[in-house]
Amino acid sequence: MRIRDFLGLTTSAIIAHRLRSLLTALGIAVGIAAVILLTSIGEGIHRFVLQEFTQFGTTLVAINPGRATTAGTSMGVFGTERPLSIGDAEALSRLPFAKAVVPFVQGNAEVKADNRRRRTAVYGSGPQMPQAFSMSVRLGRFLPADDPVAPRAFAVLGSKLRAELFAEANPLGKRITIGGSRYRVIGVMEPKGTVLGFDLDDSVYIPAARALNLFNRGSLFEIDVLYRETAAVDTVVAGIERVLKARHGKHDFTVTTQQQMLDVLGSILDILTFAVAAIGGISLLVGAIGIVTIMSIAVNERIHEIGLLRALGASRGQILGLFLGEALVLAAIGGVGGLVMGIGIAWLLHLLLPALPVHTPMLYVLLAESLALCIGLLAGVAPARRAAMLDPIEALRTA
Repeated sequence: MRIRDFLGLTTSAIIAHRLRSLLTALGIAVGIAAVILLTSIGEGIHRFVLQEFTQFGTTLVAINPGRATTAGTSMGVFGTERPLSIGDAEALSRLPFAKAVVPFVQGNAEVKADNRRRRTAVYGSGPQMPQAFSMSVRLGRFLPADDPVAPRAFAVLGSKLRAELFAEANPLGKRITIGGSRYRVIGVMEPKGTVLGFDLDDSVYIPAARALNLFNRGSLFEIDVLYRETAAVDTVVAGIERVLKARHGKHDFTVTTQQQMLDVLGSILDILTFAVAAIGGISLLVGAIGIVTIMSIAVNERIHEIGLLRALGASRGQILGLFLGEALVLAAIGGVGGLVMGIGIAWLLHLLLPALPVHTPMLYVLLAESLALCIGLLAGVAPARRAAMLDPIEALRTA
């Protein structure tokens, strides 16, 4: 059988039953569209979170109190570990590889300026926070290098909080009240936006020691160390552990590198992407069942044609290839249609909801089309084999 004849026989059966072929291909198309759409959203979220997470750089190390930590607090029942202190941060700042060390305290309090008030996030930090977290000051300056344990009552406003409290007026030098204590505004930060759900613009920064007193805490939430790019991360971790073990007498803290955070986060997001793709794969199973059904019907309808082809010299292998070819063409058409639908819906969703991150990698497109072809091939095997095994004389008798 010549290739031209083979292609003609394969496509003629599909064209002859347009509606049936369309519905069969549509089953595959819906499955592929679901896979593309869900994986595009999953990959978009993956990239968005990683981008948000790495915007502060990749040479950050976080130290939390306790050996096993959740949100910076110990999981231990008795809480016998020594808390992280301002003195610990000062000791770490003397390490040769440390570019910036930031003691960090987080809380929430009411901020008042004249007759305006707003409840917002309060971050207690050190003077090197802008350097460590790639932040910039728009007006004035950031917190100065005061006495770490007895700093002056200075505050730096986020851009949104400045607008809420002072509108267009210059806030520098003005007095505000944070949780009942008075502070002088010395700076306003450049807009930073929302990072991992935290609106850094709707916040106020005060010295870490004053934040500990404000929230009545005995331990820092975290100490962040920005180290030099030339330093090996193992050397950095070993140096931090050596200093803190000497101060605490035991290993009662957790050191987490940026790469460890990214590895864990990447693993979680990969599982998420795989899970949503698996959900979309259920639709592909429905499409595969449709191909098996339609091809089985096609074999029953074309028994006489099969017998005639066998009588004219067509081999069982050619009959098998003929029906497998039909299944592949149906799956390919459905796959292409599904790609168009999936990418189109993903683009439309992003257009309607700009905040929803969507990204469709070319690898996913190729894998989706390959998956459609594989499903068509596997679903068409049983009907095609049945057609190839028909006895030509018995097939001609069915006319």
